[in-house]
Parts: sequence; C-alpha cells; structure tokens
Amino acid sequence: MRLKINGDDKQFENISTLADLVNHLPMKADRVAVELNREIVPRASWSATNLKDGDELEIVHFVGGG
Repeated sequence: MRLKINGDDKQFENISTLADLVNHLPMKADRVAVELNREIVPRASWSATNLKDGDELEIVHFVGGG
C-alpha cells in the first residue's frame, strides 16, 4: 500500500488500519496526533480506521522538554 506521510511517499505491506501503521512507525503511539486526508482521527478510532492506497496522513509527534 502506498501512503503519503508528512509529504513523503511511503510503501507498506501488511498494514490495514491506522493503528497498524502507528504501531509500525518508530514513535510512541501515545505521543502522536494523526490527520488522515485532512481530518483529525481520534486515538479511540485508530483500530477501526481502515487505510487505502493513496491516503495522505500528517503525523505529529509530541516531544516533552523544558
């Protein structure tokens, strides 16, 4: 499946839901916000949100510090 993530084209195998994708990426799932095709997806909906070829995602990773 081809997805555009933060403006970059990426290719994935065995990814069907948004939860699958976030768990596959090298970031902590509890510290990200996801926009799918210009709509923010609540974390509670990630497991039920199916991805399709050509979807565009923006993923923001929150970093703490002081």
